[in-house]
Amino acid sequence: MLVTWKYRPRNTLMQRLDPRARLIFFLCYLLSVFMFWDVRVLSGFLVITLLTVLSAKLSWKDTRQTWLLLGSFTTFYALITFITGRAGNNLYQTEHIIAVLQAPFVVLGWQPTVAISIEQVFLALSQFSRVSSIAAITLLIPYTFDPAMYGVTFRQLGLPDKLAFALDLTMRFVPSLGRDFAMTMDAQKARGYEMERRSGGLLGQVRKLTPLLVPVVIHSIISGEEITDAMDLRAFGTQPRTWLRRLSYARRDYIVIAVSLILLATSVAANLSGLGRFWAP
Repeated sequence: MLVTWKYRPRNTLMQRLDPRARLIFFLCYLLSVFMFWDVRVLSGFLVITLLTVLSAKLSWKDTRQTWLLLGSFTTFYALITFITGRAGNNLYQTEHIIAVLQAPFVVLGWQPTVAISIEQVFLALSQFSRVSSIAAITLLIPYTFDPAMYGVTFRQLGLPDKLAFALDLTMRFVPSLGRDFAMTMDAQKARGYEMERRSGGLLGQVRKLTPLLVPVVIHSIISGEEITDAMDLRAFGTQPRTWLRRLSYARRDYIVIAVSLILLATSVAANLSGLGRFWAP
């Protein structure tokens, strides 16, 4: 059986919007963020993202693990960018060094040294704002989007039935996989399997995951075949499919779509004119 994300109906403006208008806004917003490297512009996008997240009224209890994972990933990614200056060669040609850090140890005759420049600092800030805005705005989709509306939303956006249903199943795959992993772990623990023991080093820990990963992968393959067989028995794809629900735009949906398209057009124009490129004081 397919499961879904922890969606809860909330009387918010976001959930009162037509799902198609929301997807158009998310797509335009993400494309706009991708076009800028200026930390000042990206900070504005980050503020908009935070306001959007707050307006969704998500509870900390439902999203705590996701936010912690998101925060850890974005911080680690920005830290790697800060230390290595990754992608900086394509954004700036000169660097202004403000500090040189040397490790107090030597490895095979080499002493690790990191030169910190103004450009690296602002590149890391830009990367953090960029990734945080993209990840946070994307997180709202599974937690505020009615799972029953996945397929019909994609279909009424103009996608074919097969592609709309495939995207519907894709949105449900991750929570279904998480449910299967949790059930498999509980079943193995009931049989005396000890996951908490840390003996054996890194290879030993990887080896301990085998009794969990193998059943989960096999079950996912079998479930996929069962869904395929069920769709074939119902002659899915031989004729246009009918959907139980019908979506219709309201005035607020047209306003959101218009604002989204204006935002995207403005971002494209700014990018083509050279505005919003990497900036450092």
